[in-house]
Amino acid sequence: MEFKKILFLLVTSVSITSLGIAGCTPQQDLEAGTQQPSTLTGQTETETPAATTPTTQVQERPGDVPYVPTPQPVVDAMLQVAKVGKNDVLYDLGSGDGRIVNTAAQKFGTRGIGIDIDPDRIKEANANAQKAGVTDRVKFVQQDLFNTDLSQATVVTLYLLPEINAKLRPKLFKELKPGTRIVSHAFDMGDWKPQQTLNIEGKTVYYWVVPEQVPANLR
Repeated sequence: MEFKKILFLLVTSVSITSLGIAGCTPQQDLEAGTQQPSTLTGQTETETPAATTPTTQVQERPGDVPYVPTPQPVVDAMLQVAKVGKNDVLYDLGSGDGRIVNTAAQKFGTRGIGIDIDPDRIKEANANAQKAGVTDRVKFVQQDLFNTDLSQATVVTLYLLPEINAKLRPKLFKELKPGTRIVSHAFDMGDWKPQQTLNIEGKTVYYWVVPEQVPANLR
């Protein structure tokens, strides 16, 4: 009886060991196969802080205008006509690659907020801010410009389209303080006539100052 018990234990032990060996290899191969991409992803997230701390989100709707960068000479002229300085807060609506905000910060010490609905443009603008060494003075926000609170702006820059400018105009009058400067590349504000119009290498720049009292025909 004791001999049968010992024999049973030996056979059971061998069977369990065999099952363990037989089941281990394919399980390890499967885990290795599924874990390899995860490990690579983990390395990427560690090496790229933006991946672990995302600064962008899914684009909520199509943009209002196609992305076309403002030429640098026009950027410089826009900032000069607005007389931006270190005490200003510049909002660039449809900021694209961030060149207006970054140039203002780099050349004039201006604090700036860039607003763009496209996450790729936000990433590009942040990368350009790092290259320019102005990340302490600028911020880029992925947002619908019509949902942006503009009340802190002292300067607003635009490169949109005539119909978007017209749609935006009531918001500018409502939220911006009197004396706020507005500069637009290429497109005007309809019945709101600019105080200055510049021609820069064949490109037009329009300049306005928000009045104390909005004219009746513009309300």
